[in-house]
Amino acid sequence: MQLVNIGFGNIVVADRIIAIISPESAPVKRLIQDAKDNQTAVDATYGRKTRSILIMDSGHMILAAVQPDTIASRLDRHILENSEKLLKNDKKRRENFND
Repeated sequence: MQLVNIGFGNIVVADRIIAIISPESAPVKRLIQDAKDNQTAVDATYGRKTRSILIMDSGHMILAAVQPDTIASRLDRHILENSEKLLKNDKKRRENFND
């Protein structure tokens, strides 16, 4: 389970993120309002401007005060680290199998 920092000490599970979007368009603003009305919005902005929205596989929307690019780069870093670990483990398994 990989965790991603979305700002101000808030962390989400990387595997549960479906999309990271910008809140600028009118349709997205309507989605945010619908999520607030349905109580599926989680405001992690600490009163600051919402700069990105994380759509989760549970149907929740997490509002964050960090740019989508920043969150995406943090997520990419976690994916890269995880891939490197998997490759090392796979190499060890192959070496042990060949012995």
